[in-house]
Amino acid sequence: MGNKVAVIFTGGTISMKVDPRLNAAIPGLTSEEIMGMVTNIEKFTEIERINFGEYPGPHIDPEMMMELSKLVKNTISRDDITGVVVTHGTDTLEETAYLLDLTIKPKKPIVIVGAMRNSSELGYDGPSNLSAAICTAISKEAVNKGVLVVMNNEVNAASEVTKTNTLSLDTFKSPEFGPLGIVDNDEVIFYRDIINHDHIETENIESKVALLKSVAGMDSDLIDYCIGAGYKGIVVEAMGRGNVPIEMYKGIKRSIEKNIPVVIVSRCPTGRVLDTYGYPGGGKNLRNIGAIFGNNLPGQKARIKLMLLLSIYNDIQTIKDIFEKDIYTK
Repeated sequence: MGNKVAVIFTGGTISMKVDPRLNAAIPGLTSEEIMGMVTNIEKFTEIERINFGEYPGPHIDPEMMMELSKLVKNTISRDDITGVVVTHGTDTLEETAYLLDLTIKPKKPIVIVGAMRNSSELGYDGPSNLSAAICTAISKEAVNKGVLVVMNNEVNAASEVTKTNTLSLDTFKSPEFGPLGIVDNDEVIFYRDIINHDHIETENIESKVALLKSVAGMDSDLIDYCIGAGYKGIVVEAMGRGNVPIEMYKGIKRSIEKNIPVVIVSRCPTGRVLDTYGYPGGGKNLRNIGAIFGNNLPGQKARIKLMLLLSIYNDIQTIKDIFEKDIYTK
């Protein structure tokens, strides 16, 4: 195995600076300029720069994520590459990281990194985050850990991490279980591991999947719209343990009857969903009509998983079995 890290640049705040005409941050730094701020990295490893694009986080869509997945897969398979680092806008970083984690099965480290401050701001965190990500990518301890997200000297699993704050440098956290480890003095220290890594073998994605949030008094108008507009799947961020208003329950039932899978997750930041309540719209009712329970995934990640599964399967039961394998045993 070589001692070279490929850094794939996709854009995001890490590549931005303030345009004085707009008085707002826009993409403006080249990959060479960004790497130039990561001082002394050549003492640790050789760097190969790969330019994927200069996209703000919200401009990254699922099809682009799949293209990135293919690029990362091809790059990580090269004998001369020790690990891959991907720079990414933080708004969609967790979705891309999770998609890469599901679609790639690497032994070598894959690390996603971003920045919360642009290069025109005091305390620009891009270079420190990138150097920590590269240190993680060359670490033997990071082998077989799945896709990792490194920000603010913390190492989190792509399957667990989420953006928790709009501003803070330590915005990326794993609220359910905490970080896997830290980067300290240019060295990665892991405190725990993830035993089971889900993998979905596909190079396609079904982007016509909706995400709806359940709120008090919500009806089925949006679900019925999705059915009529040809959506192939729906994710519902339900209340609490996995419950919805009774008028919303009716639309979920209609969707499932039309073979459109509905995945139930919780709008709560932590905790899993379960069929605990038996009243109309309760989790037990939803499960009885064929709704799929998404464990402790947040809505945005459950949507990515459903998109990938729908590119392979068209029957609800198979998708249900994959989603629920860690919740229910047959």
